[in-house]
Amino acid sequence: MSNRTAPRLHASACPHDCPSTCALEVEVLDERRIGRIRGAADNSYTAGVICAKVARYAERVHHPDRLTQPLRRTGPKGSGQFAPISWDEALDVVADQFLEAERRHGPETVWPYYYAGTMGLVQRDGINRLRHARRWSGFFATICTNPAWAGWLAGAGKLAGADPREMAKSDLVVIWGTNAVSTQVNVMTHAVRARKERGAKIAVVDVYRTPTMEQADIPLLIRPGSDGALACAVMHVLFRDGLADRAYLASHADDPAGLEAHLATRTPEWAEAITGLPAAEIEDFARLVGRTPRSYFRLGYGFTRSRNGAVNMHAASCIPVVSGAWQVEGGGAFHSNSGIYGWNKTLIEGLDLRDPAVRMLDQSRIGPILEGDPEALAGGPPVTALLIQNTNPVTIAPDQARVRRGFARDDLFVCVHEQFMTETARMADIVLPATMFLEHDDLYQAGGNQHILLGPKLVDPPGDCRPNHAVIGELARRLGSDSHPGFAMTERELIDATLRASGHGTLVALESRRFLDVQPNFEDAHFVKGFRWPDGKFRLKPDWPKVPYAAPSTFGPVDSMPTFPDHWAVTEEADDEHPFRLVTAPARNFLNSSFTETPTSAGRERRPSLMLHPDDAAALGIAEGDRVEAANGRGAVLLHARLFDGVRRGVAIAESIWPNAAHEGGRGINSLTGADPVAPFGGAAFHDSHVRVRKADTA
Repeated sequence: MSNRTAPRLHASACPHDCPSTCALEVEVLDERRIGRIRGAADNSYTAGVICAKVARYAERVHHPDRLTQPLRRTGPKGSGQFAPISWDEALDVVADQFLEAERRHGPETVWPYYYAGTMGLVQRDGINRLRHARRWSGFFATICTNPAWAGWLAGAGKLAGADPREMAKSDLVVIWGTNAVSTQVNVMTHAVRARKERGAKIAVVDVYRTPTMEQADIPLLIRPGSDGALACAVMHVLFRDGLADRAYLASHADDPAGLEAHLATRTPEWAEAITGLPAAEIEDFARLVGRTPRSYFRLGYGFTRSRNGAVNMHAASCIPVVSGAWQVEGGGAFHSNSGIYGWNKTLIEGLDLRDPAVRMLDQSRIGPILEGDPEALAGGPPVTALLIQNTNPVTIAPDQARVRRGFARDDLFVCVHEQFMTETARMADIVLPATMFLEHDDLYQAGGNQHILLGPKLVDPPGDCRPNHAVIGELARRLGSDSHPGFAMTERELIDATLRASGHGTLVALESRRFLDVQPNFEDAHFVKGFRWPDGKFRLKPDWPKVPYAAPSTFGPVDSMPTFPDHWAVTEEADDEHPFRLVTAPARNFLNSSFTETPTSAGRERRPSLMLHPDDAAALGIAEGDRVEAANGRGAVLLHARLFDGVRRGVAIAESIWPNAAHEGGRGINSLTGADPVAPFGGAAFHDSHVRVRKADTA
């Protein structure tokens, strides 16, 4: 008889940078091993469905290439030559190097750089407690959300919206700016339920025929960066055809008469010239919106990848205000619930130590910062020391040539706390092995729904891996900055204290319930009593510099942002030298640079490729599978052609962020993307680059 026992199921939460933040059930085989992962069926948003890459997470947890011991660089930067050292020796070196950097240039020369490799509040954000204690340079997160959030806040005034589960109660679900099938599968769970149970239509707006658009009843294929034009034409039709809810506009919007006058010339024919979408399709879509009270607009993060993304998001979010769809269940709009939680993270982040005079450095501009650009450095000292957790900027940051040159500086000390030997870790002086989410305790909030979730430690980590929280505490002690009570607390103590301080109960209560539904009531979620401005009026005419976004300043060409919704022509348009618009879209089997190391995900994505319309490819003498070069003034990248009639002519799509090393020549796709500031509060325009494409010489 077999001595093996059946796997035990334990509750957890997905830690990755996906708005779904799925509630999980994990098969625990023993104290170090997991089996399959599934979605929690009793969570009303996850509803038992998760993406395939997380379902096979055992591939990551038990990967033979995981980092399991501290390493010290012994060869040139980037050579991959390291030798094992002890944790004490590694942390002593890091502390000594940081203190020496401070002595030479002052505390702002040290820059803690982190992001969303884990979305756990303790393990992700605890690095700020050490930053505040030391007065190190601040980290202004811009790479993912800023234009989209700013565009939403410009109108609604709060980052919240209609309950995302209401998609299942809608008669028209508009999925705009997100490839939900690949990046947040639960959106499709609720949208498809509406179609099955109510006969609802699903409309999808995107820049190529994604797997999500393949499932649409109404596919709306537009040119990159033209969302604002489509939104304006839809609202033009609503006003023109008597489908605008004038009573709702009068009570809930700031200047409907001004908007209507402005839109008089924004006809479907005008929008067709900008979007490439036939005017007749725009007319049909607009009339369907106007005649369907239960129209739900699910607006995604695609908006945030263009230089005009904030304006485009605001324009799209105006449509359900003009139609009055906010008034009914199953209607309205949603982007993120990040504004509903009201966290008090004083203990986690050491907010009581924060000095507002310390400079904040733009995450997306790490290349110019490391190259010493005075403007990017906010007039302060050079960055000569980096502490990196939860991110891989040498692969994922824009303007890669500058990023890589910056990391190659001999006077730059870099400590990377990581799970794998990423390209950023290869550039480090000290590499520390990190735990994964099942190997430590943490607390999570959802962005794409309304749950607070607990992610408890379920298995022991391999080798000498340590959590972020432990590393931050040990460094604080060595630096003489551990007096803040948060450093002495365990993860569980921090979770309990934060829940209590934020009015969300206790750890014991959350542990017993596994997740907590904090969805606001219908009146609040639908802004029945008014949007979150002093007068309660949605801002059809936003004052962009005064949008309530927590930013150190405005960024980019704020002064030229349009007064009303419009097509704002600030994108990097195609020209004679660069006739293609490049979109670097997410891949189904990767999540940014995560999962690129797992065999199944890498095998399914095959190799770095560039989607081209067959007619464009034929004009260039390119056949399926040919080696092609995409290039612009920032760099050149080698890929393999993939001919696809689901992309418009003049548009090229490169799905996924493969490691630079996966590309011939060692230059990855972000060699082509720009790091110039995006208005009004920063961002990275990953879907907004022009390139020339040619058939590459035979290898």
